[in-house]
Amino acid sequence: MAEQEITLMKGNEAIAHAAIRCGADGYFGYPITPQSEIIETLALLKPWETTGMVVLQAESEVASINMVYGGAGAGKRVMTTSSSPGIALMQEGISYMAGAELPGVFVNVQRGGPGLGTIQPSQSDYFQATRGGGNGDYNVIVLAPASVQEMADFVDLAFELAFKYRNPAMILSDGVIGQMMEKVVLPPMKPRRTEEQIKKECPWASIGRTRDREPNIITSLELKPEVMEVRNLHLQEKYRRLKETEVRYETTLCDDADYLIVAFGSASRIAEKSVETARAKGIKVGLFRPITLWPFPSKEIMEASKGKKGILVAEINAGQMVEDVRLAVNGTIPVDHFGRLGGIVPDPEEIVKALKSLPE
Repeated sequence: MAEQEITLMKGNEAIAHAAIRCGADGYFGYPITPQSEIIETLALLKPWETTGMVVLQAESEVASINMVYGGAGAGKRVMTTSSSPGIALMQEGISYMAGAELPGVFVNVQRGGPGLGTIQPSQSDYFQATRGGGNGDYNVIVLAPASVQEMADFVDLAFELAFKYRNPAMILSDGVIGQMMEKVVLPPMKPRRTEEQIKKECPWASIGRTRDREPNIITSLELKPEVMEVRNLHLQEKYRRLKETEVRYETTLCDDADYLIVAFGSASRIAEKSVETARAKGIKVGLFRPITLWPFPSKEIMEASKGKKGILVAEINAGQMVEDVRLAVNGTIPVDHFGRLGGIVPDPEEIVKALKSLPE
């Protein structure tokens, strides 16, 4: 067995290395704190000289997403990255891609808001990510990494899911995971697909003139409402399949627990320490970590909540995922929220204190 390549790097740097190694065809982005190291690392690595991957700093976030739309329409593995206000600028293009059923990968390294807010970490874009963010009835596949290793691993997974379902996929990270340094095992190098492979794998792609079929038309526009309804019903059926087959989550010490903490991303790392501290004080608590924020593990949370006294949802926001948890348990047990705002990262003891305030 070949030795694994283990290195120490930031989460943002892991995204850049993984993009090259998973055979990405192109990256189109614009620098914004706290994710600028992604495009900086790609520029330093110069993948256009080794794999042929295009790396381009666009004029703006709006230009970036439209370049991704074009590359995806040709069946290419293309991606962009940004941080909260930059992702907000991309929402029109993401909605267009969902409507046209185009695969693409987007990374949001969240910062505090609203508006320009602060460059410090936050999880306040949960609603934007899981509710579509742009106009129309659509959903984006959302993966929430909790480590630098998952930042690397989720790039290939996001591409896999995006192409499997012809749907945009987002990696929803934040400034904690993006800026922290950890050991990471980089994925093996995967060659970029040839044009013949793209034609075979993406028969829907618009790749110029062809003699063996009619031209493909990539669009989200349909002027006839009865036809548009059929298209929307097709999308809803796709989302239903995603909910049935692509839910991902992790549990820690949930079986014998009296209480559950539900947390995602960097908050789940803090909550993991809170579980350890609480159990040392005689409070039996477990951790439920959603990995896919959409599709959300509603059924799994409902099952895990059976026999529990209560749930504490820990987030670095004013209370967003807590609404999905409350919907999941449907009033069967109390669900409380703990959060910090403005870029403040909570301490594990703060979560334990909030846990102690839950009804017995």
